[in-house]
Amino acid sequence: MENFAGGSTMPETEMEPAETAVPAKPLPVAELHLHIEGTLQPELIFALAERNGITLPYSGLDELRQKYEFTDLQSFLDLYYANMAVLQTEQDFADMTRAYLERAAAAGVRHAEIMMDPQAHLSRGIPLEACVKGVASVLATSEEEYGISTILIAAFLRDLPEDSALEVLGRLLAMNAPIGAIGLDSAEVGNPPSKFERLYAKAREAGLRLTAHAGEEGPASYIVDALDLLGVERIDHGIRCMDDPDLVERLVDARIPLTVCPLSNVRLRAVDTLADHPLPAMLAAGLNVSVNSDDPAYFGGYVDDNFAQLTAVFDLSDFDKARLAANSIHSSFASEERKAELLAELNGREVSD
Repeated sequence: MENFAGGSTMPETEMEPAETAVPAKPLPVAELHLHIEGTLQPELIFALAERNGITLPYSGLDELRQKYEFTDLQSFLDLYYANMAVLQTEQDFADMTRAYLERAAAAGVRHAEIMMDPQAHLSRGIPLEACVKGVASVLATSEEEYGISTILIAAFLRDLPEDSALEVLGRLLAMNAPIGAIGLDSAEVGNPPSKFERLYAKAREAGLRLTAHAGEEGPASYIVDALDLLGVERIDHGIRCMDDPDLVERLVDARIPLTVCPLSNVRLRAVDTLADHPLPAMLAAGLNVSVNSDDPAYFGGYVDDNFAQLTAVFDLSDFDKARLAANSIHSSFASEERKAELLAELNGREVSD
């Protein structure tokens, strides 16, 4: 397999498949677009509800799963926030995080940058310390226990006022919370990046890395504003960039990372079917895209599931899969030393379907 360690360098030819009957392990990847609250599997939702004495508005697992047919982003968010009610204690957040890391390790994830929505928990009366410490306590030993290095990202809800985000960021900084970056998520349409210029300026001054959701349901202009007004280093989703050829050229030239979530885009009706997804066109255009799972418990798949379905629909080549894996590593906020380790691991692996 050709070496991917040299930045945007790509192999000139496709790689030969492994000559073994034993299926190879998934490629080592970095997951850059993952909401920890979106990893709550139905079984864990019911288990936490029982532990915390919460009566759920579902008769059982089947009725809950039936609600996972979404018509748009808002229909998903309504269920997403409702199910958070089971997260009450530091232990609940820890158990949720541990369950994700176990599944992610099996999917080939070797580095994960995990978003958490503190405002969604504070609005329910959950102490900030409980949600932060619950997640962070597990991430502190994630590499030792699961082989996954991690970074915690505080994601802010764009449908709430900027003052709320500023107040929460201030509290996170005051408590020296182990966050490495901030993000922007929730309902995109009608909540442009311009709404959060002060928040991103404050995070930048604090030395945090910057990313933001843009161009999922919102227009390509939101991607431009996230870059120019917020100064983000990475765009989460970004598929609407394909509506603006000049923006595509800019993103290609600057190698701006786009953390694409194919199964999420289908489930939320951003695209009609996986066959309609722009990922192949984005790759062909030279965009720096990676594959991520977003909210895997709700959207039908973790990173390996996304790769498997993309391969089945688009017949992704070994070259494409290795390029996507390399892109994810290069686009991460991991240390240069950690990136080098993961690229070396990727260079030594064969690719399987």
